[in-house]
Amino acid sequence: MSELEHPGALSRRSFLVGLAGAAVTFGFAPGEGTAQESGSSPFEPTIWYSLDRDEIVTVNIVRAEMGQHIGTAIARVLADELEVDWSNVRILLVDTDPKWGYMQTGGSKSVWVDFPIYSRAGAAGRIALIEAGARLLGVSPSQCVARRGAVSAEGRSITYGEIVRRGGPTREFTSDQLAKLPIKRPSERRLIGQKSDALDVPAKINGTARYGIDAIVEGMVYARPKIPPTRYGSVVRAVDDSAAKRIKGYLTSIVIEDPSNTVPGWVVVCATSYPAAIRAADLVKVDWAAGDAAKVSEQDILDYGATQIAAPRGGALVVDDPEVDSAFRAAASTLERTYTTSSVLHAQLEPVNALAFEKDGRFEIHTGSQAQSTILPVLARALDLAQDRIVLRTYLLGGAFGRRLNTDYAVPAALAAKALGKPVKLVLTRQDDTRFDSFRSPSIQKLRLAFDVRGKVTAMEHHASAGWPTSVYFPPANMPKAPDGNPFDPFAIDGADHWYSVGAQRVRALENDLANRAFRPGYLRAVGPGWINWAVETFMDEAALVARADPVAFRLGLLDARGRNAGSAPNSVNGAKRQAEVLKRAAKKAGWGSSMPRDTALGVATTFGQSRSMPTWVACVARVRVDRSSGDVSVEKLTIAVDAGTLIHPDGALAQVEGSVLWGLSMALYEGTEFHKGQVKDTNFDSYTPLRIGDVPELDIEFIESVEAPVGLGEPGTTVVAPAIGNAIFAATGVRLRHLPIRSTAVLAALASLKPV
Repeated sequence: MSELEHPGALSRRSFLVGLAGAAVTFGFAPGEGTAQESGSSPFEPTIWYSLDRDEIVTVNIVRAEMGQHIGTAIARVLADELEVDWSNVRILLVDTDPKWGYMQTGGSKSVWVDFPIYSRAGAAGRIALIEAGARLLGVSPSQCVARRGAVSAEGRSITYGEIVRRGGPTREFTSDQLAKLPIKRPSERRLIGQKSDALDVPAKINGTARYGIDAIVEGMVYARPKIPPTRYGSVVRAVDDSAAKRIKGYLTSIVIEDPSNTVPGWVVVCATSYPAAIRAADLVKVDWAAGDAAKVSEQDILDYGATQIAAPRGGALVVDDPEVDSAFRAAASTLERTYTTSSVLHAQLEPVNALAFEKDGRFEIHTGSQAQSTILPVLARALDLAQDRIVLRTYLLGGAFGRRLNTDYAVPAALAAKALGKPVKLVLTRQDDTRFDSFRSPSIQKLRLAFDVRGKVTAMEHHASAGWPTSVYFPPANMPKAPDGNPFDPFAIDGADHWYSVGAQRVRALENDLANRAFRPGYLRAVGPGWINWAVETFMDEAALVARADPVAFRLGLLDARGRNAGSAPNSVNGAKRQAEVLKRAAKKAGWGSSMPRDTALGVATTFGQSRSMPTWVACVARVRVDRSSGDVSVEKLTIAVDAGTLIHPDGALAQVEGSVLWGLSMALYEGTEFHKGQVKDTNFDSYTPLRIGDVPELDIEFIESVEAPVGLGEPGTTVVAPAIGNAIFAATGVRLRHLPIRSTAVLAALASLKPV
């Protein structure tokens, strides 16, 4: 697949993170006139951190904190290079000042992107403080060392705080110097890779942590929306609030006029308290003219995708080797299978919400967001304001999983506040939130494999149709281009450009136009790899059966790290060899090949997580027991091996993998809904049932020790569990499931279809 870097167009890297440009602002202030000399303000040598008189280092974090402890990981990168005492490190979540660059958190890319920036900011600080400390000690910098916030030489030392008080560093670094600045060798690190508590945890335990739903401001009113019958195209014909006027505290119902077309057909019900807003909204009657997707169903979307796949042309060829067609014509045998997945909700714990008001000529939005820089221009269009007159104040996120990449809930709050002339706190109920969710699109994929007379794989095709979440924000002209020149959404096809050597390869990405017209496809944890790797890894198991090979041995035979799968520096050093290694580790730890009780078996899968440009090598062996009488599937154990390069914060890394694999299990067996008549079928946890604590299996997780570039961990584990479970079901019973989620009814039906032996 192309690297997706195209001048003037959206690139995967710039779309998701876009932060690198902000690093050039680094530079130490001159000794005279520093903030420290002028008063009690902290010394701020760079935008990324400050150092105060008490030796406290405050690290500025531009990423959203949603339980992944990203602030701790980034702070440890900086603190290690700066050489400060970890007990003196604090983190600060910043607001949307343009100086931070593009603010977005997702795709498991935060550490991968931020490591070079914060490590070099820390290294530059250490160098400058050593030079300043050496001058004050009367020695040369080469005689000095920096440890735990002090510079020492010849038995004497001076703290960083004292250095700052006595004039501070005078060194400045250009952006070119910073880019070339060497950082510590892995053997010299003292914080990276060592265990520590996460800095964001204490406030969450003692209740002082503030989430978006906690935001308040004097004089605000509360609001709850009336969600229209379709996401797009609904028009309000009439509003009857006569019954709502009986509710004490009810104020008014506002028909939202939205120039950004984010929330067409919305009515916002306002009251002096949120309970009053809830009750009043239930009584307000709205007459809508629904959009043209009012009758669209999940099956309509899958059928439309099947039609797209059957057509010989259309979509984007993100991989297209010239020998594919000739290899299939010459094949001794072929294998073709189709895989589907259902819609999946985010169902985050904290329903989406936003507080909006105008103050001093600017609009303030108080909310939790994963993508401040993406929603700002949308808010500017909605409010008809210049973007620099809007600021998002940062709050913790009570769960996100990609839902808060669409900060669309800020738009109706802002428009209601503008219409009312007062601060408006908009909070959605669970049902409102679910109906307004930017859920994961249903998908359909067809995979083909060609074998020669010796059973060797000679070619592979992969066609995938689904809703494209990136289309919500960018027209085709601004999306990445495939080698054939056609635009595509990498988040909907990542994973199909795998590291298996399969001869000639073709990957075709198809935007399901019907899905994109019917709802707002979203980025749900791992996005495309959640369905792509389900298909690829189930297909590999089916191919191993055709080749009469052991599923692990079959995969290892294809992970030969040759040609484009050899890998490259800095992110995929040794390429497919590392994926082969995690596969071998997981198989060995799980006892691959050992005998199992009746109806119990092991299933295997391996992926590289999110994207080829940032591979996190993962393998999973699932031990599964199937109840043939009920069709129930019990996952007894998940054995996981991960190579994520350098681990910055091991505790956080383990938590990330634990959370992601359990989410993968949840989506494999328990989650999933259906799009029905323009809406999702399930709107609360009575019918939408994510994994419960009692269903959590034994987890055995191992990280490969590595000093390679740190890559992402939030999502890769999610992508490998479902196919491992499906393959284990086949090994246990002989039935093959090709649709997610796997329901007991589907298992029973498949068992019933087996021919008697």
